[in-house]
Amino acid sequence: MSDQKIFEASPESKAKAKQYRVIAFIAWIIAIAAQIYAILKLLSNEMMTWLIVTIVVILILAVTANILWKKANKLDPASEKNKTKFFIQNQLGAIMGVLAFLPIVILIFTNKNLNGKTKGIAGSIAVIALLIAGVSGVEFNPASIEKYTEEINAQTEDLKDLNVGDNVFWSKAGNKYHIDSDCYHIKGKQLSNGTVKESWEQKGISELCKTCRNRAAKAKKETTS
Repeated sequence: MSDQKIFEASPESKAKAKQYRVIAFIAWIIAIAAQIYAILKLLSNEMMTWLIVTIVVILILAVTANILWKKANKLDPASEKNKTKFFIQNQLGAIMGVLAFLPIVILIFTNKNLNGKTKGIAGSIAVIALLIAGVSGVEFNPASIEKYTEEINAQTEDLKDLNVGDNVFWSKAGNKYHIDSDCYHIKGKQLSNGTVKESWEQKGISELCKTCRNRAAKAKKETTS
């Protein structure tokens, strides 16, 4: 359609997404560095308690990085047109999560200097941590410019069907936009206003407040009856 609105992340959203991605990369790098250090200690036959603590620290770093990376992708999504870039950007957390643990898992089970008890306990914990880190990084429903564009236009048409204009309101902390600035969900809060497209670009994923929808639907019914 000629008046289709194409999603483009705002400069503020891009800046915030970049910040999240930088922090995520730092966390991944520290996690991998910790793994290398743990491998060196493992080769020198260090205590199992120390090894388990290190695995937990690596897991915390990996999961934290994955959460931040996902937030960044929602604020500044990739395009589905470049399939390779789209896949890597959205599944990088899973890839890095596995890389943060796979070498040490292999070494634990193949290290001849470790006794069976150490291999069983430390190895099991490392495998579980690998699975958690990997799964937490998987993006099962990745955001994309195309998906956001489709949703924005569908929501804009929905507002037209409710006989309200394409001017909505949203608060800084909220995750929904509102038709009425006096909606009790946002009353007394500092508001921004603009089109549905602008609310998505500035806030990331969003949807219409159910209270505002019901109020608009009721008003439409009254005017047409």
